[in-house]
Amino acid sequence: MKCQKSKIHQKSKISECAQKCKAFLTFEQVRKLRFPTKAQAAMEFLMTYGWAILVVLAAIAALAYFGVLSPGKYLPESCVLESGISCDHKITAESAILVLQNGMGKDITITSIDVAGCAGSALSQDLNTGTKGTFTITGCTNGAAGDRFSGDITIGYTEKDSGLTKTTTGRISTKIQP
Repeated sequence: MKCQKSKIHQKSKISECAQKCKAFLTFEQVRKLRFPTKAQAAMEFLMTYGWAILVVLAAIAALAYFGVLSPGKYLPESCVLESGISCDHKITAESAILVLQNGMGKDITITSIDVAGCAGSALSQDLNTGTKGTFTITGCTNGAAGDRFSGDITIGYTEKDSGLTKTTTGRISTKIQP
């Protein structure tokens, strides 16, 4: 049996070949015989990490499917308007209740409120500086109780001292109450 690199693949063959050829193998030849080649190591590395990435993706998909990763569940309730008017709110399936506070430094009269397409018009409630007013808009179809509600708010008002009619806009995000 001749000592050829292609025939020597296992540890037992190293000593057998060395005895038959009566030659010593160099350190470099032994290293190449005992350890896998670079290509095999690279392929094993890629396969191992490939499976690990696949498992992580499957776990993320399962969490998303069962609703654990729904960011809408964890968002806080908010009612944000342009500066000057602050609001508190309660949204039900058929109505929207807003508590508005005038912080503009001017007395105003609220003339209209629109919450996500549900309009309350023919309003005429005065809000003096620093005071609060409660506005209820009925006849809305906001969704079922427990669902997330998000919509735009448009408030029309008139400044008492100048008589100018203006609008302010904002956004509301909350959970629909029963």
